[in-house]
Amino acid sequence: MKSKITLLMIVMFLVGIVAEVNSQEQKDPKKKNKAETTQLADAPADAKIAGATDTTNADGAVSSAAKEGSGDKAKSAEPTKKPELSFTQGLKQKYIEGDVLWMTPVLICLIIGMALSIERVIYLNLSTINTSKFLGDVEKALQNGGVDAAKELCRNTRGPIASIFYQGLDRAGEGLDMVEKSVVAYGGVQMGNMEKGLSWLQLFIALSPMLGFLGTVIGMIQAFDKIVEDGQVSPTTVADGIKVALLTTVFGLIAAIALQIFYNYITSKIDGLVNEMEDASISLIDILLKNKAVK
Repeated sequence: MKSKITLLMIVMFLVGIVAEVNSQEQKDPKKKNKAETTQLADAPADAKIAGATDTTNADGAVSSAAKEGSGDKAKSAEPTKKPELSFTQGLKQKYIEGDVLWMTPVLICLIIGMALSIERVIYLNLSTINTSKFLGDVEKALQNGGVDAAKELCRNTRGPIASIFYQGLDRAGEGLDMVEKSVVAYGGVQMGNMEKGLSWLQLFIALSPMLGFLGTVIGMIQAFDKIVEDGQVSPTTVADGIKVALLTTVFGLIAAIALQIFYNYITSKIDGLVNEMEDASISLIDILLKNKAVK
């Protein structure tokens, strides 16, 4: 239940970030349009004032305009520089250019996959404890307060190792064989808890590039349809379709790469915890035999 609540909170946080970026991006064009409208509203009045003051100098203005005509043509021929976009603005522009219909599924896979990854990373990091210190504390508890004190220590300690120890100590009165069986059985349960959600993460890793390739194929089909309609091959005819094809592929691969990095980290973390669980289980048997806590 706690993991589901954490996952839901992470998804809402990521969706909130995306919505905030979109809202900030939408505010700037509104400000620009408002400024442009005010300039256009003030332009007629300025033109009238300028016309009234320049009527006496009409001949001089015509001659000066004729002299500067060639210079103005040269300036107008120069290409205008595009305004530099920030990272978020450029990313949003590429997202729109790549066709929202095909980019949105890739974004959904990335958001859900990142939420699953972050939730697993938090869970596994909270499950990690100082195993050597915990073994020493369990042994001291057995020596001072017996099995009940050791069980209380395990109950108040987080992580799968403490849970396995609690199950083993709970069966201490039934013999060494029952302790070993309970430790092995509950170890499998804890391993399943650690691997929860990884199958979905694998799905999103495989699905992201596949959706990107699907957008690539659709974009190329659109490009060939335009060629058939125009009856000729030109860069402007196929540019839109090729852009959709390339951008969807890029975004799909980026999503898959990011999720794959998290997946490898999570699996390596699980392997390390499983090794610690196995070593700690052997140490638990030795501690029980050493303190004669089993029959």
